[in-house]
Amino acid sequence: MRPSSPTTGSPRADVYAETIEGFGTVRFTPVDPASDSAVLHSWVAEERAVFWGMNGASRELVQEIYEDVDRRDTHHAFMVRLDDEPVALFQTYQPEEDRVSECYPVREGDVGVHLMLAPAAGAPRPGFSRTLIGALVRFTFRDPAVRRAVGEPDARNDKALALLTKIGFVPQGEILLPEVDLPEVYLPEKRAVLAFLDRPAGLGPALPAPEDPEDPE
Repeated sequence: MRPSSPTTGSPRADVYAETIEGFGTVRFTPVDPASDSAVLHSWVAEERAVFWGMNGASRELVQEIYEDVDRRDTHHAFMVRLDDEPVALFQTYQPEEDRVSECYPVREGDVGVHLMLAPAAGAPRPGFSRTLIGALVRFTFRDPAVRRAVGEPDARNDKALALLTKIGFVPQGEILLPEVDLPEVYLPEKRAVLAFLDRPAGLGPALPAPEDPEDPE
């Protein structure tokens, strides 16, 4: 199903793109907070996006939030476009630098992910979500150092949980993400479901995990 979103161009360069026969070119571009904030605001303001935590946020606040993400080396936000049409927001992060690290033992090669699909409108397009998600998985594991993807959707978000399971994530049970109250960002406490997706075999082997240093004699 094709999303209904304004077609916008970003001055930033794609970091990854792949052309899928019969589908189009899926492009991943770092979010430009200024030029992409209108599209993102239109998505997060919808009731369906309540679990994203930005219902009621102004466009200016959405821009400020992604300006903060843009300054970080550990968290990244990407606008996903099919050809020139925005179809998803995809975020990755280093779990060891995120509050989720307080809820499970982070492994070398873990990468955290968040996904928001654009609102859908018009006639259904068979296989749209499945094909797009395939590109998202390949993007996530494009670096051979990535061994496992980590998801932590809101425990009340049945649609997100069903989507993760469909992709292949294995739920591990509920966790309680602690509140984050910093000058640049505030995140309320969140009851979530922890889920993992091991590197798919068809994407090639991961780099070997580093060995533990030997104990000093």
